Amino acid sequence: MQFPPFLKPGDQIRVISPSGKIDPNLVNGAIDRLYLWDFNPVGGRYAKGAYGRYSGTVDERLYDLMEAIYDPAVKAIVCSRGGYGAVHLLDLVDPEVIRPNPKWLIGFSDITAIHALMQNAGVASLHAPMARHLAEEDDFSAAALKQILLGEIPEYTIESHPLNREGEATGILRGGNLSVLAGLRGTKYDFPAENTILFIEEIGEEPYHVERMLYNLKMSGVLAELPGLIVGQFTNYEEDKGMFKSLYEIIYDTVSEYDYPVLFNFPVGHVAENYPLICGAKATLKIGKSSTLSFSLSE
Repeated sequence: MQFPPFLKPGDQIRVISPSGKIDPNLVNGAIDRLYLWDFNPVGGRYAKGAYGRYSGTVDERLYDLMEAIYDPAVKAIVCSRGGYGAVHLLDLVDPEVIRPNPKWLIGFSDITAIHALMQNAGVASLHAPMARHLAEEDDFSAAALKQILLGEIPEYTIESHPLNREGEATGILRGGNLSVLAGLRGTKYDFPAENTILFIEEIGEEPYHVERMLYNLKMSGVLAELPGLIVGQFTNYEEDKGMFKSLYEIIYDTVSEYDYPVLFNFPVGHVAENYPLICGAKATLKIGKSSTLSFSLSE
């Protein structure tokens, strides 16, 4: 796994919209924040565009992504938002183009698909806040993103949750939005189960939809091979009384037969407290009375 070079003040960050369209004011706000961090942010040609539900045609969105990858002046790429559409680009980007031009790709939600592309190319990336957060929030999550870009790797400490399963695990951190991950199952962008500490988050999915996706991971043997699991934030849904369990309890029961550590309620997902995670980094997960997640960028 390659780790892109960390940034220095004055380095260029390209802001692009590879999925859904976005309010141009949020792109402007994110650019303003990156200026305040002493970087040199530049919006992609189609970052503020609109084409139906997308920011542009496939060709336009691909153009902005590839220009950012090829341009040696660009040191990081911020995706403005998720939505839907990133999957259109995956087979149009040659991994051999990414490998010699490693740079930090930043985003979450539908951008999980582009993280999978980066993983397939062997380059680490950042599951982290996007334009709305950067435009509107000046909080720990934003500060942690800035620190990571500058080479300061955080260690996160999380309060205990009653469903946690205690223990310690080390592996490669991979994951993101559960629906996007499910949509990539069986493709070359699927994640390997062995040695993967998996983190998952979701928005707007019914509990039985979540259970269905988890059963796919269970019956295909993925859940059995993980060294650890991180359950992030599941938002914009209603508990299903007909299932007799909360969503977190459904997840707990689905992995109950395995003995690896499981951390619930990690601050990652479609919430303001959205901690940046380094996809592809070696991670150590320790779950006890409190829990820690730390990263190593070397063997």
